[in-house]
Amino acid sequence: MNFLKRYYAIITGIIVFIIYLTTLAPSVVEIDAGELATVQILAGIAHPTGYPLFTILGHLFSLIPFHFSKIYQLNLLTAIWCSLAVTFFIYTCKTILDNLNVFEFTNKVRQRKELRKGKKKKGEVNEREIITEPKFKLEEPVKYASSILAGLILAFDKTFWNQGNAVEVYSLQVFLFCIIIYALLKAYITPEGKGITKAWLIFAAVLALGFTNHMTTLFVLPATAYLYFDKFRLKITGIKRLAFMIFVIFLPIFVCIYLYLPIRALQNPVLNWGNPIDFERFYRHVSGWQFQVWFFKSTDVMKKQLDYFINNLFSEFSLSLLICLFGMIISFIKARKFFIFNVILFLFSLIYASNYDIVDIDSYFLVPFIALSFFSLFGILQIISKVHFKKYSLTIATSLITLIIIIQLILNYKDNDLKDVYTFEDFTKSTLNSTTPNSLVMTYLWDYLVSPSYYFQLVEKYRPDVRIIDKELLKRSWYYNQINRQHPGTTDGIKTEINLFEDALKPFERNEAYNSNLLESLYRKIMTNLVATNIDKRDIYISPELYENEMQKGEFVLPEGYTAIPDNLLFKVVKGKDYIPASNPDFTIRFPKTRTKYIDFMENSEGTMLARRAMYEIQFNKTDRAKLYIQKIRKDFPNYVIPAEILTATEK
Repeated sequence: MNFLKRYYAIITGIIVFIIYLTTLAPSVVEIDAGELATVQILAGIAHPTGYPLFTILGHLFSLIPFHFSKIYQLNLLTAIWCSLAVTFFIYTCKTILDNLNVFEFTNKVRQRKELRKGKKKKGEVNEREIITEPKFKLEEPVKYASSILAGLILAFDKTFWNQGNAVEVYSLQVFLFCIIIYALLKAYITPEGKGITKAWLIFAAVLALGFTNHMTTLFVLPATAYLYFDKFRLKITGIKRLAFMIFVIFLPIFVCIYLYLPIRALQNPVLNWGNPIDFERFYRHVSGWQFQVWFFKSTDVMKKQLDYFINNLFSEFSLSLLICLFGMIISFIKARKFFIFNVILFLFSLIYASNYDIVDIDSYFLVPFIALSFFSLFGILQIISKVHFKKYSLTIATSLITLIIIIQLILNYKDNDLKDVYTFEDFTKSTLNSTTPNSLVMTYLWDYLVSPSYYFQLVEKYRPDVRIIDKELLKRSWYYNQINRQHPGTTDGIKTEINLFEDALKPFERNEAYNSNLLESLYRKIMTNLVATNIDKRDIYISPELYENEMQKGEFVLPEGYTAIPDNLLFKVVKGKDYIPASNPDFTIRFPKTRTKYIDFMENSEGTMLARRAMYEIQFNKTDRAKLYIQKIRKDFPNYVIPAEILTATEK
């Protein structure tokens, strides 16, 4: 029993980790996973804000000689971070329940109640006695059970669980959020003269670590300010302690870890986003300047994201959401200060995140989900405390809540089951294999091709000869240095255009007046001339989204005399209009049981490209070849609807 009392949170974290293992992705998944894994393994520099702590810790973990792939190893690390987050969350819940009286609204409220009841005369109320008097008497088993169950509600929240399935910075961030809140509450409940300064310095240190991983750490600042100034008011000792925390603890840790970026950039790593070798580039990178245009755009954006949050809230927690909402009321009654703290945490993070105009917004709602899970603690506590069935009351109440959490787990399991997701690996490798040696591919399929290709080409050394160029990143001055580092000689023929573009780009990057027409003109010239100066050296391929969205609209023009024809999963740039043969579609794409918008997009994209090739074959009266592609679609992409004109032409 003593063993369970000491290690209850760790044991729960291990159970959560084992469950996470059953849904863990075996390979690269969508969006940033490929890039982030590569940055960790090769000690590179990731997209803004750089995430130095994430990179350093991931790199150290990648050095451990496990007998499985590096991508699986780093996916495993995300499950570890999220399991540790649950462990610290449970410890935090137990700390809250052990100190409920500290979180009462004000001493004056207690004092007035004592006077009204006539228990003490005016002037006889001892403030210390009021603070420490055990108003809420809870049995230890109730505290342990409530804390563990609240931790499980957080663990199986859909978005939280998703962070533990594949490489992402948010897995480490939720761990840091939970440590920060734990350290903050421990500092808040520490009495004056009993190590209080040490407790607040520890909090300052872990807060700095949070900011060196992700800037969403600022979500906790308003709630932190509430507790800090509630404890110290505006007393001079509190102000001095705050200054010491900022300038002696927080800033040195923050600066030291972020110095990783310029130091590593000077070594010119193969992945060197932003190339932050000087203060100007460093500031742009750390501040996330590139993404600031998506923040606080309009009230319509905020409404859209809030609607998304509300409409998906039940799917995050299922029936456990009712416990969270019930707990919100109970926390208002039993721990008013914690209620205010948690409401500030919830509302500020929700409002701030809702002003970010991105599609994959879910991860920015992690702090509101953590806050709701804290509210669930009080709902669970009340249910357990009010169930009375003699000596079996705790068991019955706990079993009831556990059943609700099991329902949450079952409902969210399917959406988080990534154990059979090899789709992005297969798509990337199949795309690379559909090209000739030393070829060049122009694309902006970051989520599906560019990001995964970093891992497979640079870490696993799979077809590193193929030069994948991200068309969107050609708008960034630093990207040309990375192209030359990864694929020397690619831009040799367009140095003049690059120099002119970089000169025109400087005012834009410095938020000064710039010539947008000149920038656009030079940018288009770079794309066209990149093809023109490489076409005699290597085959050039265009990805379908670039063909459809830019070439069809005339925004990207091939050199005179060249055209693009469908060639398996890409368009191949060829000269003239003669028939050009293509290799057989021998690639295999494994699709998982769980469908997502990313999986559906790839199936539709691949089916469309094969259908286009079939139509190309029909135009040259090669019906048998067209049938080969139709058979491939029917076999591997059954959800794709083949155009009627193709079926009619091949059935003649």
